[in-house]
Amino acid sequence: MQPIQTFTISDDRQMILAALRQHLPDSPSWTAVKKIFRARRVAIGSVVCVDEGRQLSQGDIVTVWDHPLPPPPNDGDVRITYVDADVVVAEKPSGMVTLRRKSDLNWSWARKNLQPTLDECVPRLIGQHAAGRRGKQRSLQRLPQLFPVHRIDRDTSGLIAFARDQESRTKIIQQFSDHAAVRKYFALVPGAIKNQTVTSHLVRDRGDGLRGSISDNSADNDSSQRAVTHFETLRRIKGFSELECRLETGRTNQIRIHLAELGHPICGDIKYRGPFGKPPVTDRSKIRRLALHAAELRFEHPTSGKPLHFQTPWPADMRRFLERLESSSK
Repeated sequence: MQPIQTFTISDDRQMILAALRQHLPDSPSWTAVKKIFRARRVAIGSVVCVDEGRQLSQGDIVTVWDHPLPPPPNDGDVRITYVDADVVVAEKPSGMVTLRRKSDLNWSWARKNLQPTLDECVPRLIGQHAAGRRGKQRSLQRLPQLFPVHRIDRDTSGLIAFARDQESRTKIIQQFSDHAAVRKYFALVPGAIKNQTVTSHLVRDRGDGLRGSISDNSADNDSSQRAVTHFETLRRIKGFSELECRLETGRTNQIRIHLAELGHPICGDIKYRGPFGKPPVTDRSKIRRLALHAAELRFEHPTSGKPLHFQTPWPADMRRFLERLESSSK
């Protein structure tokens, strides 16, 4: 099972079906393009796309596969880890966006539900649980409002926290800003790296349309953000390393960028494949998702001050992959 075509979008606001007609060989008809799309053979990034009205952004990577991809994750793939009057912690599956984009908020329920976001799934799950406990019809329940505290990438799985009011949100965000909160990730990368701390300044465009680090002598760039990640090797498996990555700062794509710039891009990452200006590092893992998982989250409760500590192992799909990798190395 292999991709038959991969291309990168160079213009904003292009629609997915039009992009497929433009980039696929022999300029297929609209009917042929729709047939490919409706067979779930098109992915943006590494995530299947099922919305024919999807508008693309510059830098999006579109892949067309020779086989149907699994359906998008939904409510049943989300796990509520903790909930009280002030805080909710959930475990997000790979392939689900944390928050609906503002430009998409006016979509119909049916369109949103093709690929629901975490901030839509979690209130429904909480509402369903409350309805069951109270013996009321789900339709009569008012869904709880959630306030985002932080995000994790769409292709990353793992723990994420929401506040249930603005005051709690402000207090938790302050803990992240003060580096009082702990966020640890698991990652799988090719080769071996030494335990180290990486510090750099990230900008939105490193020169090829992707986020990346700038040189030290331009670190005073007003648009740059200081990014610090601590890496520790947990084990080595047949040419790969399982890492623990601790965030000191939480910039967009930070772990992915730092590992790619070290020459060890995360397995399954089709966006960041190596240092800027050098040939991309070939991904020999053949994994079908980004091998990055938010495994640990620790912060103080915004009202009681009680320490909250959550941990979760690799999800089942990653555990199966690692088991196969280990068995093949024996």
